[in-house]
Amino acid sequence: MRKIAADHGLTICGLHWLLAKTEGFHLTTYDAAVRKNTADYLIELGRACADLGGSIMVFGSPAQRTLERGMSREQAYDHAVEVFQAVMPALGDCGVTICMEPLTPLETDFCNSCADAAELIARVDHPCLQLHQDVKAMLSESTSIPELIAQYAPITRHFHVNDSNLLGPGMGSTDYHPILAALQKTQYSQWISVEVFDYRPGAEHIARESLRYMREVLKDLEG
Repeated sequence: MRKIAADHGLTICGLHWLLAKTEGFHLTTYDAAVRKNTADYLIELGRACADLGGSIMVFGSPAQRTLERGMSREQAYDHAVEVFQAVMPALGDCGVTICMEPLTPLETDFCNSCADAAELIARVDHPCLQLHQDVKAMLSESTSIPELIAQYAPITRHFHVNDSNLLGPGMGSTDYHPILAALQKTQYSQWISVEVFDYRPGAEHIARESLRYMREVLKDLEG
C-alpha cells in the first residue's frame, strides 16, 4: 500500500477512526482488561502506521470513549491516561504520534473541547500525545476558531478542515480566511486534511473543490 501511494505521488500521513468497526476496545471503560487490550491494539496500529509511512494517528472514535453509566469525569480521565501512557513508549520507538481529537457533545461526553484535550495531554505528559483540531468540532466551542488555533498552537500536530454541513471547506458557510490566517500566524507546518461525512457530491468533486477554495483563500491572504 505504501508503494502504491508513492507510485501515484501520494504520501500516507497517518490513520484515523482508530477504533471504528472494532469490538472489545474502549478508552475509558471500567474494565481493566479491555483497557489493556485497547492499549495493545493502539501499539499495533502505531506499528502499522509507521510501516505505511505515516506518523500521525488521530483518536476520534466517539463510541469507544464515551463514559459508562455512573462514571465520573475524573475516573474517565484516569482510565484514558492509563491507556495512553501504556502506549507512548512503543509509539516513540516507531515515530508515531497520537493526536487527541475533541468532539462535540452530540457525539460523545468525553473530551469535548481543546481545553479538555489539553488537560489529557498534560496528564499523559509525553511528546507522542498531541492535539488534533477539527473545524466542525471547534464551531461548537464558545471561543472563536482563530483564538483556539493561537492558544493551542504549541501542542497542535494535525488539523481537519470541513464545515458544519458535513462537507469540505468552501462548500458550507464557514469563512476560512481567518482560519488559514491564524494557522499562518502560528506558523503551523503540519498536515491539513479534508474530512467530510457527506459523500454525495463525490470524492473527486469534494477534493477538487476543497483544494480550489483553500488555494483561493491563501491567494487572498497573500494579497
